[in-house]
Amino acid sequence: MKSLLLVLSVLLITSLAPRVQAQTATDQSTITENYYKTLPGHQQDFLQLFMKNHYPILARELASGRIVSFKMETPTAYMPEDVRWDYRVTIVRKGPGGSNADFEAKLKQELWPDQETFKREEKQRFDNVLAHWDITVTSVTPPGK
Repeated sequence: MKSLLLVLSVLLITSLAPRVQAQTATDQSTITENYYKTLPGHQQDFLQLFMKNHYPILARELASGRIVSFKMETPTAYMPEDVRWDYRVTIVRKGPGGSNADFEAKLKQELWPDQETFKREEKQRFDNVLAHWDITVTSVTPPGK
């Protein structure tokens, strides 16, 4: 039941999150896709910790205007193990990509005064990850298509 509620919460949150807008030649947004491949059987643990400790950062960045939109998705069909991923987070940032480390560090201090617990939970989240990669993508779809 707890897993079902978590999945329904994620579906609700992702359906309410702003959608990625098509990138045009005059749009200077940077689109980054973050992929997470979790250890078998640890998808829910990862998702629960992501929603607790990383989603609030993205939501705050969206509210502050630092990012244009973000969404989190999971595949609904089987994939071969060598290309499998469990979660994809797509983030659209204003302007060219760059380091966001300083802003995130300040947010983490503000959102989680108990840094020991936060760091322990973030370590646990990444202990559930088998592979993680970030890809900056560029739309090549012609305008109006």
